[in-house]
Amino acid sequence: MQAKSDIINSLLEIVTSISPEALDVKLEIPQESAHGDYSCNIALQVSKKLGKNPREIAEDLKTKIQGLNLDTLEKVEVAGPGFLNFYVSKEYLSKNLELIIDQKENFGKSDENTGKKVVVEYSSPNIAKPFTIGHLRSTIIGSALANILSATGWEVFRDNHLGDWGTQFGKQIYAIKEWGNEEEIEKAENPVKELVSLYVKFHEEAEKNPELEDRAREWFKKLEDGDPEARRLWQKCIDWSWKEFDKLYKALNVSFTENNGRGFGESYFEDKMTPIISELEDKNLLKEDKGAKLVYFENDKFPPLMILKQDGATLYSTRDLATDTFRFSTYGKDVVIINEVGAEQSLYFNQLYELEKLLGWVKEGQRIHVRHGLYRFKDMKMSTRKGNTIWLEDVLKEAIEKAQKLGKEGSAVSEEIGIGALKWNDLKRDPVADIVFDWDDMLSMDGNSGPYVQYSYARTQSILAKAENHDFAYDSKALKLEKEELELLRKLQYFPEIVSFASSSLSTSVICNYLYELAKEFNLFYEKHRILNIEDENTRNFRLVLTSSVGQVIKNGLTLLGISSPSKI
Repeated sequence: MQAKSDIINSLLEIVTSISPEALDVKLEIPQESAHGDYSCNIALQVSKKLGKNPREIAEDLKTKIQGLNLDTLEKVEVAGPGFLNFYVSKEYLSKNLELIIDQKENFGKSDENTGKKVVVEYSSPNIAKPFTIGHLRSTIIGSALANILSATGWEVFRDNHLGDWGTQFGKQIYAIKEWGNEEEIEKAENPVKELVSLYVKFHEEAEKNPELEDRAREWFKKLEDGDPEARRLWQKCIDWSWKEFDKLYKALNVSFTENNGRGFGESYFEDKMTPIISELEDKNLLKEDKGAKLVYFENDKFPPLMILKQDGATLYSTRDLATDTFRFSTYGKDVVIINEVGAEQSLYFNQLYELEKLLGWVKEGQRIHVRHGLYRFKDMKMSTRKGNTIWLEDVLKEAIEKAQKLGKEGSAVSEEIGIGALKWNDLKRDPVADIVFDWDDMLSMDGNSGPYVQYSYARTQSILAKAENHDFAYDSKALKLEKEELELLRKLQYFPEIVSFASSSLSTSVICNYLYELAKEFNLFYEKHRILNIEDENTRNFRLVLTSSVGQVIKNGLTLLGISSPSKI
């Protein structure tokens, strides 16, 4: 980003000398490369302060910045009512390839957020319930965001807030005791499916005999009170569930850093809630209503948030408050906490964050809810109670089987393509939007898809593998750049900025869009120009370095997204 910083610093120095007020200089990347590498509206801002014609100010700024003879800048143009368009020098763009080759997998990373800490909470499936396609979004979006934040210097704590506590365990334990066979569950290839069948049976029987709900509540009370049998079966449910979770997380290349890689589930905080209740009462925030205890917000900003049920049982809110208290005491009071959770829980998180502000725990922007929409299937809705679920395990198998039709390199590559397609299909979008599940769109080799970008990377590696006496030495001054080469050089220089913006905006789609555009530019270059079979050695070496740089940047970007880069497809 040397060229960008040179332009910004120069503009700041010039503008400070003519403007009575400090102004913020920002550069934008034009949609059309014909308008330069960067554009700026600073002349329009200055004109408002000075009451002068913005076009005249832009011309004056152009003259002054050109007079600095920056090595990184080729020319400046004035456009429209006073926009400045900056064209980076071809020499700088060419030398940027040296940086990519030298830094390899570190190109795009920065230390801009060094010293900052963030907890990213994602995935968070429920113990003894299906790991369905519905959990995929939180798992892969959260993991990718953790990667991106880490790449810009954040110290990232990756947490998995498992749903391993709550009244549903009373139902599960009752069902196991009444209809289950522990030995059969233990031997099952997927024990969770056995547990789900029992959970479904409980609800079927409870419809006929509502008293079973009371029996379930009794078992959960035993669990809360530390009853040995209730605790034993609860722990069994956790162990059986992790048999599946470990397999799925490995397939998705997703991991966690906290609590020995399993994350801190809700149960970890069961004995840490009493101080929370006391603090709420001491600060006069807890009000009683029909035996339950709630927090009411000033001017009815949000509906009341229940903290304790009528029978004294805890809720998500109680456990989440205890969770965040633990995080602040463990990672520091300034740690940022990101919850990657479905958009349907927006109201709840607004209530939770508002309460933490009232308690004086957090500042504005310290608690962030990254929301995602739902997967939509035609004529199909998911319900654990009714047993109508789409298991993630089955979706992964289907993705791999369909991917096998795209390549010839065996099952390992098919897995990389299939799972990469699933991830890309999600990460390329605004997470709040719902996704209509479409296999054809997901696995397309032509459109904005994971396989297309992976194939483009594989093409770069194939070219490099065929090159004899691969030499990275070339004379940039002797090059006569073709239009497609220049477009690739320009695109490559933006990668560190894209990663930085993805980090600050918590957006995976900007990286996907960038990689897709880069892949398209490279494939166009490949179709129009020879790389290997050309007589001019300098041009050949340059194009090999260009190809290598494109491959490296695609791989770096895919790695941030948690997607593999197979060298052959």
